[in-house]
Amino acid sequence: MRRTRLAGALTAVLALALGATGCGSGGGNGSGGKASASGTSAASADRIEPLAAPAAPRLPVTVPSADGRTVTVTSTERIVPLSGSLNEIVFTLGLGGQVVARDITATFEQAERLPVVTRAHDVSAESVLSLRPTLVLAEGTTGPAEAIAQIRDAGIPLVVVKPAKALSDVGSRIEAVAAALGVPDSGTTLEKRTEERIGAVRKAIPAREEKPRVAFLYVRGSAAVYLLGGAESGASSLLEAAAAIDAGKESGLTKDFTPITSEALAKAAPDAILVMSKGLDSVGGVDGLVKIPGVAETPAGAARRVVTVDDGVLLNYGPRTDQVLKSLIGQLYGEQK
Repeated sequence: MRRTRLAGALTAVLALALGATGCGSGGGNGSGGKASASGTSAASADRIEPLAAPAAPRLPVTVPSADGRTVTVTSTERIVPLSGSLNEIVFTLGLGGQVVARDITATFEQAERLPVVTRAHDVSAESVLSLRPTLVLAEGTTGPAEAIAQIRDAGIPLVVVKPAKALSDVGSRIEAVAAALGVPDSGTTLEKRTEERIGAVRKAIPAREEKPRVAFLYVRGSAAVYLLGGAESGASSLLEAAAAIDAGKESGLTKDFTPITSEALAKAAPDAILVMSKGLDSVGGVDGLVKIPGVAETPAGAARRVVTVDDGVLLNYGPRTDQVLKSLIGQLYGEQK
């Protein structure tokens, strides 16, 4: 399986996660549920919430692509978003009925019946072209480059969106997708709704004298992958928005991920550990997690304090980011009212 740089590259992280464990529509509620010491969570439907009154596309439009090109879109009749995050934005903007395929990381319920056009993380140009798309949306990390070139050479408008790295990217990504779809007003509405919901969640964070130290561990027992997140893992912004400290970043890890070692975990000294739900399952739950060298010796491991969020939404930085934050805050400080 091809694995691209994990730092800030949501699609690559989730593709590795889902490719190692199977994709499925997911149990979880898109916000992780409430984790207990055993790592279990209450699950409900993994669904997105489209705008109540979405606008109809106004086309043609000419928009900038993040790879430096300018792209003219004349039809949104058949849309192929090549990441779960982009698929989520398209559906939430109200154009889900025009989406004809999905990336393996699009795990929410409304997309589950769509054909998958990726192999592990790599895009299959042949699969995409067979669906006769009128617009393809890609991340800056989508590959391989040959597949992207093949789609473009076939004359399909392909717009690249900058990858999500932080909470501050939410609005710009919604705006970029809405512009490409010819629904800028819907983009403005969704951006406002998302900002308001994130703001409301952050206001509900209980006051504390000390912030909890949280380590983001990327684990895949089936692939023997055990990594500790640093400043560029993609999780720092979420943890800081939840009034927590990214223990890996604070301990001096300036890049994306480093292999888990007893020394690195001792230096990070987390009070809680954040893992993706499927990652926790892959190591046998909390019982298996604390068997990873060094985990049991941390305050988090000793207390079996583990926070889980569904793989398909944790680092999306999109319309459901408020749910992710609410889950993090609920699990760290007690469920919000």
